[in-house]
Amino acid sequence: MKIDLIAGARPNFMKIAPIIDAIHYAQEQGHDLKFRLIHTGQHYDKNMSGSFFEQLGIPEPDFNLGAGGRTQAEQTAAIMIGYEKLLLDETSDLCLVVGDVTSTMACSITAQKLNVKVAHVEAGIRSGDWTMPEEINRMVTDSITNYFFTTTEIANKSLKVLGIPDNRIFWVGNTMIDTLLKHKSKFIRPEVWNVAGLKEGNYIVMTLHRPANVDKEETFKQLFDEIINNSHGIPLIFPVHPRTKKIIEKILTAKDQKLIAKNLYLTDPLSYLEFNYLVERSKAVITDSGGITEETTVMGIPCITLRDNTERPETISIGTNELIGTNPEAIQPVLNKLFAGQWKKGGIPEKWDGNTAKRIIKILLSLS
Repeated sequence: MKIDLIAGARPNFMKIAPIIDAIHYAQEQGHDLKFRLIHTGQHYDKNMSGSFFEQLGIPEPDFNLGAGGRTQAEQTAAIMIGYEKLLLDETSDLCLVVGDVTSTMACSITAQKLNVKVAHVEAGIRSGDWTMPEEINRMVTDSITNYFFTTTEIANKSLKVLGIPDNRIFWVGNTMIDTLLKHKSKFIRPEVWNVAGLKEGNYIVMTLHRPANVDKEETFKQLFDEIINNSHGIPLIFPVHPRTKKIIEKILTAKDQKLIAKNLYLTDPLSYLEFNYLVERSKAVITDSGGITEETTVMGIPCITLRDNTERPETISIGTNELIGTNPEAIQPVLNKLFAGQWKKGGIPEKWDGNTAKRIIKILLSLS
């Protein structure tokens, strides 16, 4: 069996990495299994250097379609054209896509039109918010997928509502957690640890990048002020996404940062191993990311999510996450709860145990 592994953004590679490990293991056991790692180039990330691939044990991509730096429609077209050419030159037995980025949708469509079957890892997750491009990508991909690999029973139910038969749905767990657990002992202390004089359990990590939170200066400033004013003076570590950096530069000058919040530390984006070193030792995380809510759940770290909806409800019903919306007035009560020591303990969803990728490859081998 020959598999195309599709990745278009940094989180995709974290989800693909354990699948590559599982393929290598299957090859060692004598299975005739090959893969091509295809980077669509959807996102350019300066931290996606050789060290990133080396740290996570990812081989250099076999192909890079170079589809970054365009509108969503242009990216979709560029990815489809590039992937179609690869398949016409040399076809595959299976196109395996992960997550919900544009690359996932574009390559799924291209593969199906050339009669290549599609497997979707993280199938069935839904936020119900059609204003999010990712939600459209999930819906389109799941409408043409052959094999659905899911993270939870909640995702299974979403697929069954669509009429997907049970024999095409495989509840396997979460490959992102495979990567987290494999590399937990290798986390790297970042420079900001010493710069800010951090102590375990006595600082908060922040990540904000979604348009609803950062695109309007006044809204962002209100969120920012509420977090700072209710942080009890403990350090706030904020690795700044490029989207967010532009807004901050308009609101704050280097001089103002110190005057407004002595406990605020803005950093460049951190590597995977550095960022999770901070998360694992933090008091809490404030975010609008989806993937981080999964990681905090497994690490048992309180997570405050500034969104009105989530495609990962298990991080709330089972894990350590709380969804508080985007109203700045919601921040003070939830931080009071955190500092009062009243945060829920949380648990880990079933099958988030580090063996998801092995389950996926075992199933694919049985299907072939």
